[in-house]
Amino acid sequence: MSVNDADHTEQAMHLLNGVGNLVGNFKSENKENDVPIKTVKKTRAAPMPSLAKFKVVGEKGSGFRPRANGVQDFYKIRDSCLASGQLFEDCEFDAVKSSLVFSKSPSISKSLDVKSIEWKRPKEIVHDPKFFVKGANRFDVNQGRLGDCWLIAAVANLTLHEHLLQQVVPNDQSFQDNYAGIFHFRFWQYGHWVDVVIDDRLPTYDGHLVFMRSNEQNEFWSALLEKAYAKLHGSYEALKHGHSFEALEDFTGGVTELYKLRDKAPSNLFKIMGKAHERSSLMTCSINPVKNKQPLTPEGLVRKHEYSITGIKLVDIPNETSKIPLLRLRNPWGNEVEWNRAWSDKSPEWQRIPESVKQEMGLTFSYDGEFWMSYQDFAKRFDELEICNLSPDSLIENVLTEHDKKKWEMSVFEGEWVRGATAGGCRNYPETFCHNPQYIITLNDPDEEDEEDKCTVLVALMQKNRRKMGAEFLDIGFAVYLLEDADDLPRPLDREFFESNECVAKTRSFTNLREVTARFKLPPGVYCIVPSTYDPNEEGEFLLRVFSETKNHMQ
Repeated sequence: MSVNDADHTEQAMHLLNGVGNLVGNFKSENKENDVPIKTVKKTRAAPMPSLAKFKVVGEKGSGFRPRANGVQDFYKIRDSCLASGQLFEDCEFDAVKSSLVFSKSPSISKSLDVKSIEWKRPKEIVHDPKFFVKGANRFDVNQGRLGDCWLIAAVANLTLHEHLLQQVVPNDQSFQDNYAGIFHFRFWQYGHWVDVVIDDRLPTYDGHLVFMRSNEQNEFWSALLEKAYAKLHGSYEALKHGHSFEALEDFTGGVTELYKLRDKAPSNLFKIMGKAHERSSLMTCSINPVKNKQPLTPEGLVRKHEYSITGIKLVDIPNETSKIPLLRLRNPWGNEVEWNRAWSDKSPEWQRIPESVKQEMGLTFSYDGEFWMSYQDFAKRFDELEICNLSPDSLIENVLTEHDKKKWEMSVFEGEWVRGATAGGCRNYPETFCHNPQYIITLNDPDEEDEEDKCTVLVALMQKNRRKMGAEFLDIGFAVYLLEDADDLPRPLDREFFESNECVAKTRSFTNLREVTARFKLPPGVYCIVPSTYDPNEEGEFLLRVFSETKNHMQ
């Protein structure tokens, strides 16, 4: 492996043990019925606290239900510390082992015992710490000795959109003005924007940061952001292994689509990606591991590793009739481990591109983990693509005004499945399916320029609080029914309706992920969405979001 240091080698080998890729452990059901599909899970060595004991962090937020009182207020705490002359020490996420690991493991990685870690403030690490050095960019985000490449890829994507970054990383803090050892960051959690307060004591080994770090040794915004996200989840170890879409949604309030590139990927996927790029959507991708093969491929790509997609370009080449679709990707390691085939750094293909186009693309050749490749090579080499579509409240007002046609319209509802009442299970259980929560959506206008006069609809069903409770995710999914004579039908729809009507759209399978999503093209009309667990009487809370390109009405 052409990897410089032992940390990166360890990370590459560790990727094979991660979680997140889908595995087809299907139940033996008729193929026309609903079917669950399982994901690989990592067994936790210690249980997480119950929801009743979980203390909400941050301000009340702007969600749909009121939050608990007694949360940490950044400004009050900072003012108090400034008045007393004391630097803030966060007793809710203290500089102790439990903030590093939740399991009984004595180490955070194979080569680093937690006893060797020292917690230091940035002013104890460098003589002139800065929150930002010349602003924030994707090269401020490099992976340390933690298997959280999924988070790193998401943060790198975030830096490409200043208005989104400012939502997550408030710019009212620094190491110069009103410094009191306290910082705060905002994350979207199930319909709420939550403000997470931390102190600036960071894990170090031999005087250097152990986890996320910037290329600039005196820049600390990214390391502090990672600490706030670790606090939100209980420990740094809780960030090992995951899907980028969880972090992307927590940074934006958006909704993510997962595409299997080698399993019926849509023929117009590059067009979908280009449209997503216009909407400031965030995108990541990954390659599945292969048994008995090294994580690093001969082409310079790393299996079981999350990459950020940082650019999309359809390039004109002089004297050629067709345009070349190119993607720019970034390896979170931020080093020389890059794609080494066509359109890679200094490859001969670039000689076909005029200098003016190269400058427009911001083309640079350096060992920074970032590279270009053709869409055709991307589709052949990568297995999964995640596109996080932004909800309207993810964008600042002037961006919405300027690009009004490029935003999604969104409807949101919170609900729950209750044993014996609203937990009816999937359509395989006709006696109880009608007891599930039901949501009516009216689609009035087709998409602009849609040749079939249909409406694009993106439905997302997210189960809430399972990770904080230490509980496994339930197998969840949903079905969509057309209501041809909506005013004449009973409310809620009864067993007779569901037994005499087929659904017009549904999730491909019931999956135990935090969120399942599906994109449909439906004619204008009135529809009913029924979210459910696979089995009856499984209890849980959920958030149902419906995105459409034109306005919708939901109840």
